[in-house]
Amino acid sequence: MSSDTVTSDTIEELKEDLVYLNNELADRKAALPAHSVMPHQLQAIEELEEDILLKEEILKSLEKSEQGN
Repeated sequence: MSSDTVTSDTIEELKEDLVYLNNELADRKAALPAHSVMPHQLQAIEELEEDILLKEEILKSLEKSEQGN
């Protein structure tokens, strides 16, 4: 398996992960009560947002390196 194939597979996996994480984030935000939000609910949202940002950065980096090949 070539490194191009590995990179392409990794990029596709990251894109799929991002779709899942963004859907999960939207679901969690929609489930927040109008009043009395619990700290663990906000923490879960923050963790999802951090995961999304990290994966987006990795994805951009991989796409950039793939374009350079």
